[in-house]
Amino acid sequence: MPRLSRSTKDHVYTEAEAAAALGVTVARLHEILDEHIFTKGNVRPAAIRFTGSDLLLLGYWCNSQRATSGEVIMMPKRN
Repeated sequence: MPRLSRSTKDHVYTEAEAAAALGVTVARLHEILDEHIFTKGNVRPAAIRFTGSDLLLLGYWCNSQRATSGEVIMMPKRN
């Protein structure tokens, strides 16, 4: 995921800004949202705003689509 250019904690991203930060198109962002968030008949709102935390999760889903296994790498336990 490309580095986000804004560091303000409370910044809210529009769909276009979120897509640009993730390196995808708005159409691809909508596909990811429909696949992971708006399921089982839940309708995606006309306009959505995102926080930096939202972009982290969306970035994971964007990258997991590109990965071949689609599995999360387990971190070793700390002693």
